[in-house]
This record gives sequence, structure tokens and C-alpha cells, in this order.
Amino acid sequence: MSDDPVSFSREELVDALHLDHDYALRFWNAFGFAQDTGASGHRFTREDLAALAIYVQGDNAMDTSAQLAAARSIGQATARLAEWQAEQIRLLSANDGVAATTDQMIDALAHLQTLVWRRHLESYMRAPEAADHEVDTIVGFADIVGYTSMSRQLGMADLENLLERFESSAHTIVVENGGQVVKTIGDAVMFTSPDARAAAETAVALHVVASDGEIPALRIGIARGHALTRLGDVFGEPVNIAARLAGSARSGTTLVDENLSEDLKGDERFYVSSIPTLSVRGYRRLHAWSVVRNRHWDERR
Repeated sequence: MSDDPVSFSREELVDALHLDHDYALRFWNAFGFAQDTGASGHRFTREDLAALAIYVQGDNAMDTSAQLAAARSIGQATARLAEWQAEQIRLLSANDGVAATTDQMIDALAHLQTLVWRRHLESYMRAPEAADHEVDTIVGFADIVGYTSMSRQLGMADLENLLERFESSAHTIVVENGGQVVKTIGDAVMFTSPDARAAAETAVALHVVASDGEIPALRIGIARGHALTRLGDVFGEPVNIAARLAGSARSGTTLVDENLSEDLKGDERFYVSSIPTLSVRGYRRLHAWSVVRNRHWDERR
């Protein structure tokens, strides 16, 4: 935290940045703040001014569409994180066994966030840059089977515990196999994998955890193809195909597209077998293959 005594109101900050006030309001809203929160008494430091100036001033600033997209991305991610953190801090503050004050917990979280963010940023900065952010990508979806009826039968606390176990298990398994969780969408986790073998290993491990009863049964779809990566999300045909495959898979099974089936052929760790052509939304004839672990290969290890 800066010890600089100089501070600015939001209006003073906008003037110092030489921004159009209507655009500044759009920028403010993109961060997720309502229009009437600007005059609430919050003050901005010269450090805040300098940081914002990098994005919105000068010949080298990002164009306005990129500025607003960055603001939305930051706002959405941090709002979701802050909501969860506030809930946890309230619970800890009410616990007599926790010695730390609320301010101490907030300061610790701020430090931890910066630490984790810098490590992730350094990793991505070392990664090769893809032209136009379009790269050959392996995308997977893991869906909870029967989630709709399950959510109607469970109380809110039990439902929260179920989703926490699912998200925690999925995140651990995806990361252990070199992948990344892109996002969670209610009863599904969307992930990317570095190669076909890692994707198949991820699917197998998820089904093992489900069969052990730690999480509900899953159905998984995985596809490979050119995808657009933007603001931490992934778009394109492999995303659509993977989602359709997951929706068509039976409980406890994994379906992959033609590209991934070709990648896995010859890999003795897995059996890859074609299934009848699927007719799903957007694809009248979607070719799909089932992937399962080769147990004989496991026995030879």
C-alpha cells in the first residue's frame, strides 16, 4: 500500500487521465461497478493513476475495445474471487479459534493473490506466442450425469459439497496431467490438455475418482482442432464438438473426435473404438470414438 498522501476522487482521476466522461463510465462499468458507486468516497492514489495511464493514455495505449475487454476480464474474474473470499473471511471471523483479524486476513489474501498471479503470469510469458491467438487445441468437457434431478433432491449445503468435491477433483486431475481448467459451468468442467495422451489420462483418472464414489458419475467429451484463445477462454469448433460429445456419452464413458482418435491410435495405453455416427445440434453426422484404458497395458507395467 502506498504512503503517498495525494489521492483522487473518481472524477479527478478521469480528468487527470484526460478521458471522455462517457467512456470513463463505460470503463468503470466494465470493471463491474455500478454507475452510482463513483462518488462513494473511494480515493485513488498516484500509483492507481500511473497504472491506468498505461492502458488508456498515449500513442502506445491499447485501443478502446481492448481496454474494455481487459476491464471486463479483470472485473469478472476478481468479482467472483472476491465474493468467495468475503464468504470465507466472514466464516473465519466468526470462529473464535482464528486469531487473525479481518484486516490481517485481507492483507494476507492480497499478498497471496499477487504471489500466485505472478507465478502464472511468468509461466504464460515464457510460452510461445500464437499468431492471432489461434492454436491447435485439445478441449474437454466433463459433465456430472443426472445433475438436474440430483440438484432437486439435495439441500443447498449438500449440493455445495458435491460441487466442491467435483471441482476440486477435476482441477487436481487436470493440472496433474499438464492441463488447465478453463472454467466451470454449473455441472461441467471445461479443460484443455497439452496432448492426446494427457487428455485421455485425464479422462481415465476422472472416471476412476467417480467410480470410487468420491464424485458422481461423469460423461466426458474431448476434441482437437483450431481454437481461438481470448481473455482466458477458448472458442471454436473443438469446443462445440467436445461439448456435443460429452452430452452424447453414456455414464462413465469418454467420447473423442476423429482428430483425437487418430492421435491415440497406436498408443498401447488405450483402446479406441468407433461408435455409430451421432446426430447432434449443429452436426448431423458427427463421427465419434470411445476411449478406455487398456488394462493389459497396466498389468505389464
